[in-house]
Amino acid sequence: MTKKGHEYIQLSTFSEHENEHEPESSSTTSSPPPPGIRQYEKQHEWNFTDLQLQFVLLRLGVISDEVYHNQNFSLSDPDIHISKEVEYMINKIDQLSISEAIEIIRDALADHNGDTNLDELPEMKYPMQSTFKNKTYLTIIDWSLQIRLEAALIHYHSPYPEIRAITDPFDDPNTPVETFRAYFIALFWTFIGSLINSFFYHRMPGISLGTHTIQILLLPSGKLWEKLIPLNKTITINNTKINLNPGPWNFKEMMLSTIIYSCSASTPYSINNIFVMKLDRFYGLKWVNWIFQILFTVSTQLLGFSFAMIMKKVCVYPSKAIWPTILPTIALNRALMNQDNASNNSIVHGWKISPYSFFLVTFTLSFIYNWIPSYFFKALSLFNWPTWFNPNSIHLVNITGSNVGLGFNPIPSFDWNVIGGSSMVIPFYTFVNRYLGTFLGFIIILIVYYTNNNWTAYLPINSNRLFNKKAQLYNVHDILNDDNKLFDNEKYQQIGPPYFSAANLVIYGAYFCLYPFAILYHGLTEWNSMKTSFINVWTSILMPLNWSRRWAYANDPHCKMMAHYPDVPDWWFITILVVSTSFAIAAVWFYPVETPIWGIFFTIAINFIFLIPLTSIASVTGFSFGLNVLVELIVGYAIPNSGIALITLKAYGYNIDSQASNYITDQKLAHYAKIPPRAIFKGQLLSTLLNIIISLSVANWQLNNVENICDPHQKDNFKCPGANTYFYSSIQYGEIGPAKVFGGLYPILKWCFLLGVLLVFPVFG
Repeated sequence: MTKKGHEYIQLSTFSEHENEHEPESSSTTSSPPPPGIRQYEKQHEWNFTDLQLQFVLLRLGVISDEVYHNQNFSLSDPDIHISKEVEYMINKIDQLSISEAIEIIRDALADHNGDTNLDELPEMKYPMQSTFKNKTYLTIIDWSLQIRLEAALIHYHSPYPEIRAITDPFDDPNTPVETFRAYFIALFWTFIGSLINSFFYHRMPGISLGTHTIQILLLPSGKLWEKLIPLNKTITINNTKINLNPGPWNFKEMMLSTIIYSCSASTPYSINNIFVMKLDRFYGLKWVNWIFQILFTVSTQLLGFSFAMIMKKVCVYPSKAIWPTILPTIALNRALMNQDNASNNSIVHGWKISPYSFFLVTFTLSFIYNWIPSYFFKALSLFNWPTWFNPNSIHLVNITGSNVGLGFNPIPSFDWNVIGGSSMVIPFYTFVNRYLGTFLGFIIILIVYYTNNNWTAYLPINSNRLFNKKAQLYNVHDILNDDNKLFDNEKYQQIGPPYFSAANLVIYGAYFCLYPFAILYHGLTEWNSMKTSFINVWTSILMPLNWSRRWAYANDPHCKMMAHYPDVPDWWFITILVVSTSFAIAAVWFYPVETPIWGIFFTIAINFIFLIPLTSIASVTGFSFGLNVLVELIVGYAIPNSGIALITLKAYGYNIDSQASNYITDQKLAHYAKIPPRAIFKGQLLSTLLNIIISLSVANWQLNNVENICDPHQKDNFKCPGANTYFYSSIQYGEIGPAKVFGGLYPILKWCFLLGVLLVFPVFG
């Protein structure tokens, strides 16, 4: 029995008479090597028999179960390829003693107790009983070998098979990373991507140049640079020599370029503010000039950046923070860069294919198929086939329609642009929970609608728009004064309150339940992890000028490898915090946004409080949500009758945590790929600033040149779904205020906060 924190783990004791299934090929690490030892390529003499080495290769994924049980199997088979990674792990397994292995397993069991992403391995906790999915592990074959094998995987690589599949157990710090070409290529594609993403951001459906698409383009870009620029060609700038071509385009350069682009792949959230403030169909404010836009956008984008200083110890260093949503990014880069690696061609079910070849086949077929739903047969994109049976039935459309209905359809789409790929990325339990929540919401929406709760039956069942008492779109100008700036209560009494659709009501109620439920449930189930996180955060605050990082996770293999690179000094992050906060204060002080300065510090404080639990949930489950609704509610009560103040603080309230999470995920990518932290910091900062300039330029051009932009019937589909939602939220929570909404038509929504608290206990129990 060993103590780990406050937990005691009982580990079964191994004795030879208990191991009934141990074959003659048992491990003999404590005695001289027997005649069966295999000398691999005359370079490494491992203390394994051929049968043991064969078993190790099976566990490491080099050979399949079918190949392992093949009587004609031979390690000299030309189809068996031992990579550097596999050779490294075999060496570590060979060097590990049984006592060391047992200690590693004990610590791992304590550290990962209750870990939802780690399938319990009975051969670790109960070495004499095994129900491992692989039939070969159904019974103990060689306990001393197996315990060392599992311990080596945990201690020198990762306890998670998903992480082992996309990372290496070793690192070469001498590999070129911060090269001129890596920055140039990354920023070039950031420019192109920001231009395209910003231009089509307001289109419905939107078009974007995602990170995975850019990854495919980065490979030929790097290879082309490698071929066209002479090897070791240098230029001198300010007495500094810059090597334009240090050699072959490598994996780390590819990952650095990918991360730089990923940091700015999305359009700044504040673009919605600029459209809603400046466009005549919304607030039509003429003072929204370039200086305000720069102050506002830079501050909203970079405040979250500064929070990364304290979040690295919470969501980057711990191995439990696997961030499932970022794993495909590394997997794709490995497939693209290791296309000639023969060790990837493991035989499964009698055939083999490399990851790169599999990617090419899948990409080609997907590219060809995409033309069908996108251009040749657009009905496949939103496949509303149930409504074909009775197009005039409002009830059928409400239930099965994809545009204005609830989309209850077993085959809703044949278009991957609509389906998305999240179901293949997030853990299965997260996906199941989403489906259960969707189905529950479907039932509740139907009940609200067909009971005509608050006259929802007179409105579309699923709409994010607000309606007046005549079931027409709510016009905010009808309740503002003649200058279209301030709320006019007399006009409001004539027009009446806004009415929500049934789906919109349920969505807001679900958000009000979600905030207390998520925080309390995560606190109860992950109390030890959260306690450690808060301690780490407090330590970071007490040492703001510490240039070196104290590695609290020194036993994690990836942290050990990253320790070779100098960390980012905390004062870099503090500088970003001071500058971005100053920009935010200037934006609300010098411009009539009706927002007090204390509102800036309030949003920073509320984000700081929620940052750890929300980011921790996302790092483990892949599920994330923002604070926009909560901030809207609080600001609506604190600063009533001001839509401008609401959307101003909403941008800070939502974007700080959102951007902090984005930066943290990129740093976790760098952690897995062994990219120097300072390179990531500089790349993220440059990419963010470039993205801001491009996005603001495109937004202002669209406001001046795109006819009827944000109109529901805009000819080119620039309908601005995000800006419209933003605008109507400003009416609901800003101009009218939650006091009138929740104290008038919808008082029941306030009780959803209490419902969220109460739901924790039966679920937790």
